Amino acid sequence: MLDGAFLSHVLLWLIGVMALGATVLTIGALFSMGRTSYRKD
Repeated sequence: MLDGAFLSHVLLWLIGVMALGATVLTIGALFSMGRTSYRKD
């Protein structure tokens, strides 16, 4: 079960999930930074 093809697929999925999470967090951070300039406390 733990052959080279399986490990390469797991590594590829792990990189994909990390990239997707980083993209979502980056968009969220930029959105929240953009919203703070309009807020008047």
